[in-house]
This record gives sequence, structure tokens and C-alpha cells, in this order.
Amino acid sequence: MIGTSIGTSIGTSIGTMVSAWFMNSNDQEDQRSERHLDPPSYLDLNMLRKLTGVLYWKIDADKYTSDPVLAQVRKDRGYTYQDDITCSREKLPDYDAKLKTFFTEHLHSDEEIRCILDGSGYFDCRDKEDKWIRIRVEKGDLIVLPAGIYHRFTLDTNDYIHALRLFVGEPVWTPINRPADDHPARDAYLKTIGN
Repeated sequence: MIGTSIGTSIGTSIGTMVSAWFMNSNDQEDQRSERHLDPPSYLDLNMLRKLTGVLYWKIDADKYTSDPVLAQVRKDRGYTYQDDITCSREKLPDYDAKLKTFFTEHLHSDEEIRCILDGSGYFDCRDKEDKWIRIRVEKGDLIVLPAGIYHRFTLDTNDYIHALRLFVGEPVWTPINRPADDHPARDAYLKTIGN
């Protein structure tokens, strides 16, 4: 388990916890399972940031509209647009196809920012050595995946998540499926993470 907040100018938040681990790549296993190595290999938040550039904060999801941590992150990182998404069989049109798309490995030319208002799921991303890391997100987690990082998303076995999506300016929704090693965002990401 992880107990330290990492961000730009945000300090440690009370109760901050997120869980991340190196995962197996057994494609026969349910994508919604934890998919631990044997034995499990957890990462602390500092190592997660070092290996991937992923940022994390904890917020009060019940009062997110007035949460000071979220307000400061929005200000510091220039997030000016938001919407929300609920992923569940009842709420998401074309549910199975959308989940398949979310779980296809891809990158974006902009950061992917998600603030979890309810429910839970997993973001998978690659480290510098191309190993999969699984990050569990749940209510109150605010996560930023850097532009250019290969990643994917899946629900867990609860099959439900409600998330706030944040953007700098107008949203860019286009996933760029792997391989995309020649994409400028990928090149910039590799240079950043290499330092």
C-alpha cells in the first residue's frame, strides 16, 4: 500500500492511499482481476512516479466541488474543462465495446486526468522497461497519466465507476493505439521519464 501524496505543489493529504503493483500479463485471466505476480510486487508512490511519471492525490469525493486539493491541482495544472462519465452496464451505451476500447493499449497526446467520484477500477501502464503496472483507483483518487504513456483502463469485478474527467482546454478524446513510438507525445514522454 502507498501512503504518500505526490504532485506539483500539493503536500501530503490525510488518509492518502493508493495501491499499485507489477502485474502478470496472462491474457487468459479476467482483465478485471487483480492480476498479481507470484509473489505480489507492490510499488510505493515514489517508485510509481519515478518509473512512469504518474501523479496522484487524494480528495474528498463527496465534496469535490469545494475540495481544496482538487482546486489547487486544477489551478496549478491549468485544467479548465470537465465532464464526468459513469461506466456500468446500465449507464454506458455500448458497454462491452467501450470497455474493449478502454482496455486496448494506447496513448494520448494530452494528459489523462481522472478523479474518481464513486466505484473503482484499474489503470494499467508501462514502466521504462515495458513491464505492466496495475494501479487501483477508487473513490477519492485523483490520478494524472502523462501524455505519451502507454496505458489502458478496465473496471474491476464491481463493474462500476463514476469519474470526473479534466482537461486543459477542449477535450481531446482520440486514443492512439500501440504501436505509436514515432508519435511526438511518446517521444516527449520518453525524454521526460528518462530524466
